[in-house]
Amino acid sequence: MNDPRKRRRKGAPFHHEPEAVTYAREKAGLTKRALALACGISEQLMGDIEAGRRNATPENLLKFASALNCPVVVLEAKRVCAPSVVASEGDEGGEAPNSAPNMATSDSPSGDSRAA
Repeated sequence: MNDPRKRRRKGAPFHHEPEAVTYAREKAGLTKRALALACGISEQLMGDIEAGRRNATPENLLKFASALNCPVVVLEAKRVCAPSVVASEGDEGGEAPNSAPNMATSDSPSGDSRAA
């Protein structure tokens, strides 16, 4: 009952984008069966990978990319990075960062009307 093989936790991220694998396969003009044969995997596994039910190993992704003549990065899952915080406390007014207020106005208190 205790299977020594690693299993993907339910909800764990995939190594691949299922839609990208399907798109690349269709663009290459291959059927699931043909791609599975070219990569040495079962048709069932190929269908499960494209449907998002099973994870493609990094080794299988390399085989897919080779058979589909596309870069591996096209098939890999996109990783979302946390946005970096670049705004300071005073930038909450909707102004673009690094925007300086216009100091050259004719309404300056010193009466200086020079343009910057």
